Amino acid sequence: MPAEARGAGLLLRDWRQRRHLSQLDLAHRAGVSSRHVSFIETGRSRPTSAMILRLCDHLGVPLREQNRCLLAAGFAPAHPEHALDAPPMAEVAAAIEAILAAHLPFPALVIDTGWDLVSANDAVYALLDGVAPHLLEPPVNVVRLTLDPRGLAPRVANLGEWRTHLLARLRHEHDTDRDPRLAELLAELDADGGNAGEATAGIVVPLRLRVGDDVLSFLSTTTVFGTPREVTVSELAIEAFYPADDATRRALLTH
Repeated sequence: MPAEARGAGLLLRDWRQRRHLSQLDLAHRAGVSSRHVSFIETGRSRPTSAMILRLCDHLGVPLREQNRCLLAAGFAPAHPEHALDAPPMAEVAAAIEAILAAHLPFPALVIDTGWDLVSANDAVYALLDGVAPHLLEPPVNVVRLTLDPRGLAPRVANLGEWRTHLLARLRHEHDTDRDPRLAELLAELDADGGNAGEATAGIVVPLRLRVGDDVLSFLSTTTVFGTPREVTVSELAIEAFYPADDATRRALLTH
């Protein structure tokens, strides 16, 4: 039994179990026999790179982890990875900056799967006055920046509600992607033991932020790139904030 086959099989089994699928379920989706899936997971059969990618696709495995499965089986990664400022990423970087600029005067930022800040527009930085300098040292983690007592937390009017929303989202994203940075954040938040707070009325959870004598209320949306084939692109999300009421809209448009 080759070590490579065992390693790749264990990774695939782990992702199958995370998705709460049986071997039969996965086999049916991938159009192979359950016996073949079993042999791959136990290392009795060494899968081809095409089969690994096929199973990963049906398991919704993130591109970074797909590369890991391929490497474990002795194959080269299938999905390239570049820094956002690398030449092959020029059009992606330009699209991001265009979206951030077009969203002004409303706040918008880009995060990766660990909620580290990648980029932001001027409206975001205008809201960070008074934040402890160490929280703004790269890599800036948006969750820590928001919930730390030395960050935005004292100015979040519905802190308990927003914290509960972030926790639920982090748990869901960790279940989906298993980024170790999310596990670290969740451990910190659980140890923090903050109160949930009462839910406000409305169709979505707003972020209510004290700015001077005003309380600005925002709705948030998340945008990702469609059908990414590159690791970095697949891990980026654009968080855009819109006014949740007329007072917030007027305050931002007249600022």
